Amino acid sequence: MRSLEECYSHCRRIAKARARNFFLSLAALPRPKSDAMCAVYAFMRQADDLVDEPGIPANARQAGILEWRNRLRAHLAGAKDDPVLTALANTAERYEIPHAYFFALLDGMESDLEGHAFDTFEDLYRYCYRAASVVGLTTIHVLGFEDDSALALAERCGIAFQLTNILRDISVDAAMGRVYLPADELRAFDLDRRELLDGALSADDTRFQRLMEFQADRAEGYYRESAPLVGLVGRPCRPALWAMIATYWRLLAQIRKRRFDVFGTRIQVPALSRLAIAVRTTWLRTIGGTPSLPA
Repeated sequence: MRSLEECYSHCRRIAKARARNFFLSLAALPRPKSDAMCAVYAFMRQADDLVDEPGIPANARQAGILEWRNRLRAHLAGAKDDPVLTALANTAERYEIPHAYFFALLDGMESDLEGHAFDTFEDLYRYCYRAASVVGLTTIHVLGFEDDSALALAERCGIAFQLTNILRDISVDAAMGRVYLPADELRAFDLDRRELLDGALSADDTRFQRLMEFQADRAEGYYRESAPLVGLVGRPCRPALWAMIATYWRLLAQIRKRRFDVFGTRIQVPALSRLAIAVRTTWLRTIGGTPSLPA
C-alpha cells in the first residue's frame, strides 16, 4: 500500500502531465493546498477518461463509471487501494468537502453517456452545475473562504467555465453525438440540432454567429457576476484562483477573436497570454494583493 505522500505525488504527476494551464495555477498555492487540488484534478481526469476515451463501447463506459462511483464510496469510507481516491478522500476529510460534490460530478459525466438533449437553458444549467460548479465549490473549500456568499459565486464561476468549454468544443462534442446548446435557443436563431451533428454549419453562417454571440455574452455575464469570489477566498490563495479564472476568461476572449470558428483547430489561450498570467500571478503572490477581474 502506498503512503499518503506517494498518493499525492501520483496525483501531482497526473496534473502536471495532463493539465498544463491548470498546473501553472497550482504553483501559486501553498503546497498542501496544491496537493489537494492535484488530487481533485486527478479524480476528475480519470472519471472523464472513462466517458470520453475513444474506442470504448457505451456499456463499458457505463460500467466504468459505476465501478468508479463504488470505489469512491469505499475510499471515502476508509479503503486505501487506489492512490487517486486515497488522496481525494484525505483531501475531503482535511478540508471538510461535502461528498455530494464528488457524486454530483459523476452524475454529470454519466449523463454525457446518455446523449441528453437540453430543451432549455434551465436544463443546461443543471448539467453545468454537476459538470463544473461542483468543482468550483470543491475548490473554494480547499482554498478556504471567508463568507458563505462565496458558495453562490463559486457556483456561477463554474457555470461560466462550463459554458466556455461548451462553446470551444461544439465541433468535438457534435462528433460524439452531443449538442449542449439548448434546443429552444437553437430554434430562436433558426438553427437545428441536426445541423451541428451533421457538421453542416460553418463559422461564418450568420445564424451561427448570432447564436454564438448570444452564448458568449451569457458566459461573460457569469464571469462578471462571480468576479468578487477572488476576494473571498484565503488571501494566500487569491493569486492562484485569479489565474484559473483569468485563463478561462481569456479562452472566451480567444473564441470571440477567432470569430467563433470552433470547427477547425481547437482554440487555446495563446502562449504569450499564459505567460502574462503566470508573471502577474507571481507578482500578486509577492505583493500579497487581491487581483481584480475580468483580466
